[in-house]
Amino acid sequence: VGNRSRVVVSELSGRGNLLSKAEEYGLDLDKKFDIASALKDLKSMEAQGFSFEAAEASVVMMLRRRQPDYQPPFELIDFTASVEHRQGRGMIAEATVKVRVNGEIIHTAADGNGPVNALDRALRKALRPFYPEIDHFHLKDYKVRILDGNHGTMATTRVLIDTSNGVSQWSTVGASTNIIEASWFALADSIEYGIWELSRRQQHEG
Repeated sequence: VGNRSRVVVSELSGRGNLLSKAEEYGLDLDKKFDIASALKDLKSMEAQGFSFEAAEASVVMMLRRRQPDYQPPFELIDFTASVEHRQGRGMIAEATVKVRVNGEIIHTAADGNGPVNALDRALRKALRPFYPEIDHFHLKDYKVRILDGNHGTMATTRVLIDTSNGVSQWSTVGASTNIIEASWFALADSIEYGIWELSRRQQHEG
């Protein structure tokens, strides 16, 4: 009692798994959607260190970005993240983000208790005027896993982020030999999914 089936998406997934996941999240994939190409990309990303079994929101974003009518809520132009140790002040982390939103270029900066936190705050600062709902997106967990430890500090890093808006919770993933880039992939997916999920729910309720 209380159990329910769950379709897992991974490198071993087939067409049925992706189609089932799309249906579960209300994605209407038309007959022209290239599911074989999507599977190929998913397997390629998993070979690079991504893992989608526990990051279904990133799967949804991957499928959405392949739809012909897809319009991104924001586009990254560039970002910087730096950490300094200053005598008398200790550790300081700062990030800048430049994004395009509705054709407008926004450039913001923020500090934080680490480079990922600073990056998160800078991105939210840029998007808040357009998507005030992001103030309700809260980081619930941030997990880092080293995939090939024999490479030392050059190892591929996988980052998993769990986010909640108080109503639902979702997970996203990023992977790179650069932990900041891996964190950005997961962070950007998290924010974009949250914006889309809220919009979808509002349309359904309306």
